[in-house]
Amino acid sequence: MPSASAPSTKHNKPAAAPASSGYTEEGNASWYGVPFHGRHASNGEIYDMYKLTAAHRTLPFETMVRVTNLNNGKSTVVRITDRGPFVDNRIIDLSLAAAREVDSVGPGVVPVRVEVLGGVDPTAGFFTLQVGAFRDRANAERLRDSLNASYSPIFIQQYDSPDGVFYRVRVGRISGEDAARQFGEQLHDRDGFTPLVTRLDEGLPAGGNR
Repeated sequence: MPSASAPSTKHNKPAAAPASSGYTEEGNASWYGVPFHGRHASNGEIYDMYKLTAAHRTLPFETMVRVTNLNNGKSTVVRITDRGPFVDNRIIDLSLAAAREVDSVGPGVVPVRVEVLGGVDPTAGFFTLQVGAFRDRANAERLRDSLNASYSPIFIQQYDSPDGVFYRVRVGRISGEDAARQFGEQLHDRDGFTPLVTRLDEGLPAGGNR
């Protein structure tokens, strides 16, 4: 986990939060800072760990969400700017500033409730399923080729992370998050994958912090 010893800086809190859209989920939240600070986030802007932002696999960019630490009741409102975390037991990755707001820097991973604010429909749009990530492109190509006979489209997304280049194998272009999750269950039952559903951000650079 990155160090939290960097000096605190002022960050602009969002204006008064709009009403809830009714979409909520519960799961684990982590946080990320160095070495991602100063790099491009998935939406194209520069990630600033001192701003109230977060990474989420499926929520549209610019979505405002209230995140509540279920261990202590502390909450904060963040803007979705990045994709991740690509770990199957976590649902959101907070900036350092947001983690400080909910007192999760020390624990690193805490149970949270994520509540979407405003009128956005977070389940609309196109989604894909990540079935593997490899440092060696040849391994990604082998997995892609093995799935080509059964699924389409299948594509490899290159991600230049602080730890080196990763090649992510993704399956499908599916309309609606519910349909994507159903497809994920089929992939699990038929092929043994534990796929990660992620929004398909077409026309944007590859990204995601995990």
